[in-house]
Amino acid sequence: MIVNTTKGEMDDSLLEKREGAIDNDNENTTWVEYWLAGELVHRSAHVRLKKPIISISETGSF
Repeated sequence: MIVNTTKGEMDDSLLEKREGAIDNDNENTTWVEYWLAGELVHRSAHVRLKKPIISISETGSF
């Protein structure tokens, strides 16, 4: 697979892939990082909010 990095497009077989996640009451976040010789060259993150940012009571005050 080709990955768009800070060094240009590179084949993922040349890179070290690291994945992570956070899951708590407010959010579920996952990310994928690609590293080349100890340097972060790509990061993709996906955030899913579990609670609305503005509550209904706050919306009524606008």
